[in-house]
Amino acid sequence: MLALAAALAAAAPAAIANDKLPGLVETITAKLAARTGFAAQMVGGDTIVALNGDEAFPMASAYKIAIAGKVLAMVDKGEVRLEQMVDIPLESYVPSPVIADNLIHPGVALSVANLLEIMIVHSDNTATDSLMALAGGPAAVTAWLREIGIEGMSVDRSTAQLSEQIQAIMEAAGSPGDSSNPAIPEFDADPRDHTTPNDMLRLLILLDVGNVLKPQSRDFLLGVMGRTVTGPGRIKGLLPVGTPVAHKTGTVGGIANDVGFVTLPDGRRFAVAIFTKSSTTPPADRDRAVAETARVLYDFFALQ
Repeated sequence: MLALAAALAAAAPAAIANDKLPGLVETITAKLAARTGFAAQMVGGDTIVALNGDEAFPMASAYKIAIAGKVLAMVDKGEVRLEQMVDIPLESYVPSPVIADNLIHPGVALSVANLLEIMIVHSDNTATDSLMALAGGPAAVTAWLREIGIEGMSVDRSTAQLSEQIQAIMEAAGSPGDSSNPAIPEFDADPRDHTTPNDMLRLLILLDVGNVLKPQSRDFLLGVMGRTVTGPGRIKGLLPVGTPVAHKTGTVGGIANDVGFVTLPDGRRFAVAIFTKSSTTPPADRDRAVAETARVLYDFFALQ
């Protein structure tokens, strides 16, 4: 890491952006994760730096950013209210760390605002599917992405359907149980619920400064993303202590993703989408690949 920082400091920023930065990232992540892709851009800037930026990667729970965007766009149109209560019957529960694990009795209803909070902050799957249904289902989320100009991203299934597919694959392989560690090639190869790093970056920029959301909805989303507790070893893992990060992770099989915004010491921010797939390395190594990528990008943009 120190050698990389020195290399960045010694080179002209433009040369790094055009020629060297993707190669540096690929070198340091090669042994940590089987396949890595990223795209990053300074908010308000024109230069995009990317590695495998047009390659398709499974989003896993990173697709919850698109769901949140669609719901908040509905709020802006007056079709949904943040204070609107949503009933959550027990039969709609999906394995999840907040609702399914803790609210075990019938009679659960949460506001749209609280569902968005726990979907992003805790990556709660029951909250996700409740919001997906409110948004009109996966096809409606994808249609909204097309409306705002995102062509290389699709939301195709609920988290319940994703979980069913993963469980079926693992049972067929004779290894049911924890899906957070072994690589699942069949899941990675399925074209559904994929994006490219470049398209996720475009979504982040549009949500932030693209007039896709009204200012109050934009601020709500960034505030929620800033409270995310999952993936502390990914984008945030090697950044200076206290660096503001607003992000959303995605994890399943050999996948460790993290997408969001990083604030530099001078107040400037950059958007970044980092993906891994098909990794057979330990989860800590995949997290390290994301962290190394984020740190190199932090140093790069800080020099601009």
